[in-house]
Amino acid sequence: MRIIFVRHGDPDYANDTLTEKGWREAALLAERVSGWDVTDFYVSPLGRAQDTASLSLKKMGRSAETMEWLREFHGPVKDPLRGDNAHPWDFYPEYWTKIPAMYDKDGFLDTDVMKSGNVKEEYLRIGKCLDGLLEKYGYVREGGIYRTDRTQKTDRDATIVLFCHMGVTLFLCGHLLGISPVVLTSGFFLAPTSVTVLGSEEREPGASYFRCQMAGDTGHLRAGGEPVSYMGYFTEPFQG
Repeated sequence: MRIIFVRHGDPDYANDTLTEKGWREAALLAERVSGWDVTDFYVSPLGRAQDTASLSLKKMGRSAETMEWLREFHGPVKDPLRGDNAHPWDFYPEYWTKIPAMYDKDGFLDTDVMKSGNVKEEYLRIGKCLDGLLEKYGYVREGGIYRTDRTQKTDRDATIVLFCHMGVTLFLCGHLLGISPVVLTSGFFLAPTSVTVLGSEEREPGASYFRCQMAGDTGHLRAGGEPVSYMGYFTEPFQG
């Protein structure tokens, strides 16, 4: 199975849509997506993700199912450095790297800062929602792996595309890979309209694990001569 996460285009956050640049990015993305053999499309309910998906769906004559849990991860916390209502995926390195539990795939949830909000409840919820979706394709979560011998489903080679957001993508990748999302959100940048692909590997019969094949790929922008957007990054992104 292949799971493809696509971040929305360059955002106009104030109006929850795309900037002019974002629409150009989405058009180049549509050219790329139209060449994929996609089983099903899913999309966040937020406007910037819906708009990004719209051009790909129109080009392919397809539709997508809107999933509420694909909206940007929402679990505001009280951050000692940034104050109240801070995003739990945007900590200053000077702060979070001094907390050993932040590196732990489970322990990060029980740190004081995460417990100041509903991060644990939200993280477990979206993980359960993703697992429920994967079960429809024949993948049943068991500990840190997915069993494929617990179902009669035969479409285990499906490719699904999820149009969503950087924060929720990395939290979901943390769930799939068994990595603290704090490490992922601090260590990985997924540019607007970037493509992140996780494929299942069944090295032993009936036991699958998802492995990242690419993260934050923007080849369609480079091919179309469109610069990579810095939105969500704090230095100049590489344009090569």
